[in-house]
Amino acid sequence: MKRNLVIRVAILTALCVACFGTVAWAQQKDTKGCEDHPLFSRMPTYWIHHCDEREFDAHEFVVGMDKGKTVTEHVEGHLWKVFYYPQATAKTRPSELQILRNFENAVRSIGGTVVWTGKSRATFKVLKSGKEFWVDLTTEFTGKHGFTIVEKEAMAQIIQANADVFRNDLRSTGHAAVYGILFDTDSAAIKPESNGTIAEIATLLKADPGLKIFVVGHTDNTGGVDHNLQLSHSRAQSVKQALVKDHGIAAERMKAFGCGPFAPVAPNIAEDGRAKNRRVELVAQ
Repeated sequence: MKRNLVIRVAILTALCVACFGTVAWAQQKDTKGCEDHPLFSRMPTYWIHHCDEREFDAHEFVVGMDKGKTVTEHVEGHLWKVFYYPQATAKTRPSELQILRNFENAVRSIGGTVVWTGKSRATFKVLKSGKEFWVDLTTEFTGKHGFTIVEKEAMAQIIQANADVFRNDLRSTGHAAVYGILFDTDSAAIKPESNGTIAEIATLLKADPGLKIFVVGHTDNTGGVDHNLQLSHSRAQSVKQALVKDHGIAAERMKAFGCGPFAPVAPNIAEDGRAKNRRVELVAQ
C-alpha cells in the first residue's frame, strides 16, 4: 500500500514539474495592442513587453556631450514607445553593442543617420516619405531594449485664437501675437491649416472698419540675420495678401513688415523657445 502511494506521489510530482516547466518556458506573446513600429522589424526571439502611443507629445533626444554634460534636442510630434524583452527560451542573448550595431545598420540601410551613440543608448534621425523621425534606442545588458520614436510635427491647432482675443490684446497692449499661421521651414507659403486663424483676423478687421494694422513677421535666430529679415517680411506680406485676396480686406488698411529675430519673446536656446519666436503679430497703427 505504502509502495503504491509512493509511486503515485512520484508520478504526480513528475507530472506537475513537467506541467509547470511547460508554462515557464512557453513562448511569450506581445502585450495586447502592441505592435512593431513601421520603421523597424524586431530582432529574432523577441516579444513586446509594453508600448505606448500618443498623438502629440515631446521627448528629449541626446545629440552629444559638452564638457561632460548631455546635450539634447527637444522634439515634438506623434510619439511611440515600444519595448522588447527576449524570449525565455532564447539560448543566447545579444550584447548591448550587438543591439546598437544592428539598429545602426538598419537605420543606415533606409537612408537615416546616427546622430549620437553611447555605451547603451543611441539617437537616430530618419527622413522618410517627406517625414522626419527621431529615434531614441536604449539597451540593457540583459538583452532588453526599446525605442522612443517621434515623428516631428507641429501640434494641430485644436482651439483657434479668435477675433475677440486679438481685439482685447490690441486694446490692452497695442499688439496681438498670432501663432495659428504656419509656414514650411524657410518658406513664406502659408499652410492650409492656417486658414481658420486668418479668417479670425478678417473678422476682427470687418467688425471695426476704422482699424488699421501693421502685420509683422518674426523669426527665431536660426540662419543669417539678413535672410531672416527678408523671410519675416515675406511671411507678413503673404498674410496681408491672403486677407486681401480671400477675405476682401482693403490693402490700404494693412502694412507688412519683417522684424526677423530682433524681438524674441523667449530664449532661442531650445526648440520650444524658438517656436514661440516664430510668429506673426498684429500691431495697431
